[in-house]
Amino acid sequence: MHSVEEQIARLERTVVDLIDRRELRERLEAAHRDGRKLRVKLGMDPTGYHIHLGHTVVLRKLRAFQDLGHQAVLIIGDATAMIGDPSGRDKTRPVLTREAVEEYAQGWLEQVRKVLDVDALEVRRNSEFYEGMSFPDVVRLCGRMTVAQMLERNDFSERYRGGNPISLHEFLYPLMQGWDSVCVDADVELGGTDQLFNLHVGRAFQEAEGRTPQIVMTTPIVEGTDGVQKMSKSYDNAIGIDEPADEIFGKLMSIPDTMMEKYFVHFTSLPDDEIATILGGHPRDAKMRLGVEIVSWLHDSSAAEAAKARFIEVFAKRNVPDEMPSHRVDPGPVGIRELIRTVGFAKSGGEAKRLIQQGAVTWDGDKISDPDASVDVTGSHVLKVGKRRFCRVHCGE
Repeated sequence: MHSVEEQIARLERTVVDLIDRRELRERLEAAHRDGRKLRVKLGMDPTGYHIHLGHTVVLRKLRAFQDLGHQAVLIIGDATAMIGDPSGRDKTRPVLTREAVEEYAQGWLEQVRKVLDVDALEVRRNSEFYEGMSFPDVVRLCGRMTVAQMLERNDFSERYRGGNPISLHEFLYPLMQGWDSVCVDADVELGGTDQLFNLHVGRAFQEAEGRTPQIVMTTPIVEGTDGVQKMSKSYDNAIGIDEPADEIFGKLMSIPDTMMEKYFVHFTSLPDDEIATILGGHPRDAKMRLGVEIVSWLHDSSAAEAAKARFIEVFAKRNVPDEMPSHRVDPGPVGIRELIRTVGFAKSGGEAKRLIQQGAVTWDGDKISDPDASVDVTGSHVLKVGKRRFCRVHCGE
């Protein structure tokens, strides 16, 4: 058994909000004394097909609780997903169908195997808590919070002040997330920093039910490969955990150097002193190590070393810069002139044609001489136009 101090030290790492440390200590001490496991809740709404590295920050925290012997409870938010989480949003999310949510949920459950011990995982769908509710039950749940309390949320208050509509059903989201905590008797709830308000609702609801309020722990929202926006498929800066090894490695090699420490801390299990030593060396070597660590985790060490070797062969030996813009296309053949235009290296197909005829265009280091040629996009590739314009073209998420 790990001591309470050892558990706290491990669990506090990378946490932003902890409400609060004294309560966490008391809960861990009581669990140790009584020989029971803490029930640690994480809710995830399946709103798309893929889980990306950004999602794994909080998933890794849930795994840390599992490794310390506690009970992880994963809430598949099939009911909340159909409402749409308003956290951090400046407009109402589109409503998803039940069929779409279930399809996404099945994909997510398969992907979380890369992070969680699914054999020891308690999986619940929150539709089981709400489908049997009567309308009076919903009204009573709504009566537990005021409109003024809801408008304390930054996203709601900003939308209200800006005259942007807030649909009434969006107010139900934090109520449902909070009631989940009552239904599963959570000792701890995890979430990103954008979930802090919702996690507090869970505490309030538990206390109103005469129960000990849950501990709240939030983890950071990590930027994507551009180093600016939060990681998201919609920003074209995400690294999907089910992508091919070469694709993951190539994307990691494209991140700004300033993001390396954050990626090492949140996406690897290396100790802080070793991370500091790695970052003290050459940036390219550090980024190569980062790629190997993450691909080894998501695939295996042999796939990681093979991806590294292929990257060196295609990219490094042809003097390609580490950092460059990226552009996603569907897999398969694409016309080179149209590609040059869509990535912004030419204003028209005619200009792209002239660049090709001048010998200024290469694809993975090979010169393109036919303006009507197509290139085959199968993974991660480098388009170069002129001496200094590079773009990583890929077909991953």
